[in-house]
Amino acid sequence: MKRVVSIILVVTALIFAMDYTSNAKDAKLKAAFLYVGPHNDGGWSQSHNEGRLYLQKHMPDVETAYSETVPEGAPCEKIIRDYIHKGYNVIFGTSFGFMDSMYNVAKDYPDVKFEHCSGYKSRKNMGTYFGRMYQADYLAGLVAGMTTKSNYIGFVAPFPIPEVIREIDSFALGAQEVNPKVTVHVIWTNSWFNPIKERSASETFIANGADIIASGCDSPASIEGAKKAHIYAIGYDRDIHSKFPKTVLTSRVWHWGTFYTKVMQEIKNKTWTSAPYWGGLKDGIISLGKFGDNVPVNIKKYVAKKQKEIEEGKFKVFAGPIYNQQGKLMVKKGDELSDSKKLSLQWFVKGVVGTIPNN
Repeated sequence: MKRVVSIILVVTALIFAMDYTSNAKDAKLKAAFLYVGPHNDGGWSQSHNEGRLYLQKHMPDVETAYSETVPEGAPCEKIIRDYIHKGYNVIFGTSFGFMDSMYNVAKDYPDVKFEHCSGYKSRKNMGTYFGRMYQADYLAGLVAGMTTKSNYIGFVAPFPIPEVIREIDSFALGAQEVNPKVTVHVIWTNSWFNPIKERSASETFIANGADIIASGCDSPASIEGAKKAHIYAIGYDRDIHSKFPKTVLTSRVWHWGTFYTKVMQEIKNKTWTSAPYWGGLKDGIISLGKFGDNVPVNIKKYVAKKQKEIEEGKFKVFAGPIYNQQGKLMVKKGDELSDSKKLSLQWFVKGVVGTIPNN
């Protein structure tokens, strides 16, 4: 009986795929977005939703929809297939954990275009995209390093994956460049969006003497903890200066709308390919947010100088010499960490206090 049911399910899926393929070529562009958190989480998912709205404003002929708090892993496959059966022919998956599900579904629907954020698996009809946020992390580290008095900075981190480790390392490299006494302490929440854990982590740092809190998580809870304690914070995902003008020194900001508009225009023009995208400061997909009200002019000028050097290719964040936590030379002077090694980074630089759990 189980075998019969399985055969029926496979045949049904094939019928849906064939039916979709026969009508896909001339279909109106309809883009569906999958968010790992609430669309108004104040961070990551909200930044993607703002990107979707940017796309909608600049290309009103494109129809968009979204699903929020989508489970990572196999459960999101059904959501993707449901969108395709409703005529959506472009799927944007905005979290690392959607990768395998999108990869599986993309095989069944060759006429649907898929774009996956932060992953590495691709097909002819499935591309990958991300930004070199480590550039903005480094700049934010400069601000933090020149501001701290205690030389203890807390970093609230979600998962020990290369994306997050790059954030922490580049932030620490910036802070230590201007202040070698700085240490960056890490607490893992093991969640992208968990305001209670994020707030708790910030409180632990504060109790131990931190006077600046940074975060790679998706809510502003850690910043709220910093505000309550009357210390500084570094924002992430969105520019939240207007909400925390005296608490947030600056923010590391995503501008997804520019990429989403670029992709949809290419699909419309039939020039889209599944080439991986990894833009940086000069491409406009990332930036440093507005400076806090208390950031002095000399810090702003120094950061602007370093940003220009990055954009012109004169300065590389991961250029040697770089040492790991144990003092081992990992990148020699005159060398730069390759993109492939950045994308698989699994070690902390000197000055970071914390461990990387085994995945």
